Amino acid sequence: MAAWQTPALVLLLGYVLGSIPFGLILTRLAGAGDLRAIGSGNIGATNVLRTGRKGLAAATLVLDGLKGAAAVWMGAALMPQGGAALGGLIAFLGHCYPVWLGFKGGKGVATMLGVCLALSWVVGLVFAGVWLGALALSRISSVGGMSAALSAPIAAFALDKADLLPGLAVMAAVVLWRHRPNIARLLRGEEPRVGSSGRA
Repeated sequence: MAAWQTPALVLLLGYVLGSIPFGLILTRLAGAGDLRAIGSGNIGATNVLRTGRKGLAAATLVLDGLKGAAAVWMGAALMPQGGAALGGLIAFLGHCYPVWLGFKGGKGVATMLGVCLALSWVVGLVFAGVWLGALALSRISSVGGMSAALSAPIAAFALDKADLLPGLAVMAAVVLWRHRPNIARLLRGEEPRVGSSGRA
């Protein structure tokens, strides 16, 4: 296999894994309709919750995380040097920008959690702890997700995991970018709390 083929394969498989829209698939299979026409139109777990199906939301959260972790493990197996971080990053981007859905995907928080846990369980635990803590304190989904995303590169820096820092910083930046409407609503004091029927 030529030198360029292995990273190309990691990129391809990682993107395909990440771009599987589990929220959309599960809601359709359960007869809950097209998730893109519900709530915010987002394909992630928070919007699945707006269908009233807590089990589907939990399953979406787990599967979105697992595909990120699977991409890390796949990357590590195919390319021991740097493949794990590359596979995780491209899976995250595949979730946020899936070609099958016109590049309109989720906001990436659950998938980033899976990537973090697979790359470094300590960074993953920091991510999960900040996510749950910020969500519990604010009762606002976007605050929890953005806080968790920002915590990952900070944790990697504090733990001297310099090899993980670039990819995690890119993911955190994308999560913030994907939350632009939420940030605007937060500034206006209009962001809905968990359990409301507003946009996610």
